[in-house]
Amino acid sequence: MIYVTTPTIQGKEIAESICIVRGSTVRARNIGRDIFAGLKNIIGGEISEYTKLLADSREQAIKRMLDDATKVGADAIVNVRFTTSTVMQGAAEMLAYGTAVKLK
Repeated sequence: MIYVTTPTIQGKEIAESICIVRGSTVRARNIGRDIFAGLKNIIGGEISEYTKLLADSREQAIKRMLDDATKVGADAIVNVRFTTSTVMQGAAEMLAYGTAVKLK
């Protein structure tokens, strides 16, 4: 399935907007990552454990958004966006959403 951050898809014509589709995941940090991240915070540099955690979260949110679009019979998703929010201390939600469309 095609998904883009733009309101149109180059070379394709949108026949119908179906609905907003979304996919999300909530992930929590763990004590091992927090200890290592604390050390990295002192000496500086990328906290690769959190980078991987966020990348995995984005991929899972995208997959769930695509599954949602498939359920409503979409051919593509336009205006894809991501957002995060803190759910509780040490846990955050990653949300992917966009507009499901039918193409001509």
